[in-house]
Amino acid sequence: MARIDGSTLDLKERLVAINRVSKTVKGGRIFKFAALMVVGDGKGTVGFGIGKSGEVPDAIRKGIEDAKKNLIKVPLKADSIPHEIIGKFGAGRVLMKPAAPGTGVIAGGPVRAVVESAGVKDIRTKALRSNNPCNVVRATIEGLKCLRNAEQVAQIRGKTVKEILK
Repeated sequence: MARIDGSTLDLKERLVAINRVSKTVKGGRIFKFAALMVVGDGKGTVGFGIGKSGEVPDAIRKGIEDAKKNLIKVPLKADSIPHEIIGKFGAGRVLMKPAAPGTGVIAGGPVRAVVESAGVKDIRTKALRSNNPCNVVRATIEGLKCLRNAEQVAQIRGKTVKEILK
């Protein structure tokens, strides 16, 4: 897997959830599996994907392939996030707050997988409303997409970073 700038990524995969779904047909039930996967390099790049198949390993492999197609870059500020944000997707809401160094990752299962894969080491989070792992992961990714660091804000406003950080 190559990045846009040409360097290569070594992505770590994490399984967030496996869901077994069944379809009833004339001869009985057919079971299939859906795997929700998160991949990240631990340096600010993260993505998620869903794979569906009749076998669990195939579903996981498909989920990893899908996740590698949906990578985003997350701005980090000293092992945390630059500012507080609420990620929203469907009924899922995830509140993410930066934390002091040494706090660690305070997050539930799906959110923890995403922020640890992104390389965030100090953060406080709370999943609000939905507890569906798929919606929580999507809400977390949407929140991380919307993060902006001081340089980006300064460029948009036409000011220097020092003026923004006053």
